Amino acid sequence: MKVTICIGSACHIKGSRQIVECFQDQIEKNDLGAVVELNGSFCMGNCRNGVCVKVNDRMFSVTPEIAESFFNEEVKSKLI
Repeated sequence: MKVTICIGSACHIKGSRQIVECFQDQIEKNDLGAVVELNGSFCMGNCRNGVCVKVNDRMFSVTPEIAESFFNEEVKSKLI
């Protein structure tokens, strides 16, 4: 599964670094390194509400406050 997080300036201000760190932690804790490819990207054009996160071909807006629950719902649960 490919997960891409925007690290452009607007998303950086909205907390992309915290989301990257959260996702890295979740990937490690759940031993998903072999099945989750975590990438960074500059502007993906959808940064109005939160940080742009793309899971495969679906685009989402994520905030640091919901990053862990988002990961569990949109990434981890799809792999089980």
